[in-house]
Amino acid sequence: MRFLFYSIILVLSLFACENDKNRPGQHAFLGGEIINPNNDFVVLLKSDMVIDTIKLDNHNRFNYDIINLETGFYTFKHGSEIQMVLLEPNDSIMIRLNTFDFDESLVYSGIGANKNNYFINEFLQNEILEKKIFKLCQLEPIPFEQTINEIKANKNEYLNGFIDKNNTSKLFKEIAEANINYNYYTNKEIYPIINYSYNNHTIIQDLPKDFYSYRKEVDYNNEGFLEYLNYNSFLRSSINNLSLTKHLDHLKEDHFNSTSLCYNLDKLELIDSLVSNQTIKNDLLYHFTMSFLNKNKEIENNDTIKNYFLSKSTNNENNEIISNLTESLNNLKPGKKFPNIKLVNSQNSELDFHSLIKRPTAIYFWSHNFYEHFKECHYKVKELKIKYPEIDFIAVNVDDENFKTWDKTLKNNRFSEVNEFQFKNPDESMHMLAIYPMTKVIILDKNNIIVNSNANMFSSNFEEQLLGLISK
Repeated sequence: MRFLFYSIILVLSLFACENDKNRPGQHAFLGGEIINPNNDFVVLLKSDMVIDTIKLDNHNRFNYDIINLETGFYTFKHGSEIQMVLLEPNDSIMIRLNTFDFDESLVYSGIGANKNNYFINEFLQNEILEKKIFKLCQLEPIPFEQTINEIKANKNEYLNGFIDKNNTSKLFKEIAEANINYNYYTNKEIYPIINYSYNNHTIIQDLPKDFYSYRKEVDYNNEGFLEYLNYNSFLRSSINNLSLTKHLDHLKEDHFNSTSLCYNLDKLELIDSLVSNQTIKNDLLYHFTMSFLNKNKEIENNDTIKNYFLSKSTNNENNEIISNLTESLNNLKPGKKFPNIKLVNSQNSELDFHSLIKRPTAIYFWSHNFYEHFKECHYKVKELKIKYPEIDFIAVNVDDENFKTWDKTLKNNRFSEVNEFQFKNPDESMHMLAIYPMTKVIILDKNNIIVNSNANMFSSNFEEQLLGLISK
């Protein structure tokens, strides 16, 4: 039956493309099936602008004709997961994926599918390499460079073979080559940072003189490449690395701290001086400011980084987000009382947080959009409950889903509903508690006073914090 569905859609879309040749403008078709959907729609975007929200039918399938196609990458979003598809005139592409394994399960079929299957495979290969890069960075500079040179050469060889076998466009070749190059550049940019973090303080002096020769050809202001994931990764890694050199010139301590206010201000100042394209500058300023605010343990530094960001950013939406986040984080300082947010329990009854806090408590959060984290944090809490019976662990689902969906997820995974809750007003509550990233854990004492508003149960010192809470 599924084969028949795809066959019909492809035939219809091919027929439509034939008819469309007589119409003004360029056209493409995008459709597919979402297995285990998180909601009933897919959002289609181009350059961060929403084109349309496409409803799933009763079989979790969708189809969409793009009239007056603007050739290039389009982003499709389902829940919190996103991926990209390259669309060119007369493409007719079907997507199939499972939300439980979003990227790994994604397969394209139809006209234009081969190039997109190439890109998703390249994306997955880069994810594997990212997990290996820390080990590779333990090599000395010359062996490290030889290793990543070999990886790049193999990728280029595969790409050339792919182009020979497929009728690919000039645009595809340009993007594919850029992806390989920028991934290679990124690996070089992160090499000193990783080594310096491991206290290898001579690494910068030990690099070959031509290690960064490619920088002379790199355009830090190529707005047309902003849709390319590897270009964005390179920009961020390069800013980190260039800022390290700048930071070391005035570092007074022996120990380098990547979360220090000084180093992060150096990054924002470098962005302002290096990047002239305002769109790219705004994106980088926002990324590094958001990252600092969500990792920073010294809350008194929040306003300093926020004020510098606001002095350089011209994106009003980003400015509002950073201002609101800073305010929320400042309201969650240790020693302050935890806000009395409204919740819903497993019986769909309304209650508030203050009524729950009777003992030292750790509050953690989960979402259907981060399914692996949902399972991992619940398994972890099972262990922690046995080791620390003096502490209550409260789970809160942050989704704006109906009660039955949340309840069904817990039951399907055989997790107890004891101390499981859902926000009554998710958007308002997430803003108030500054829940980003999802791994955040808030620790309270028995009097509802915040001890730590930015803990992580998977960090090496989390259990030390729990022991400190018990002994208070």
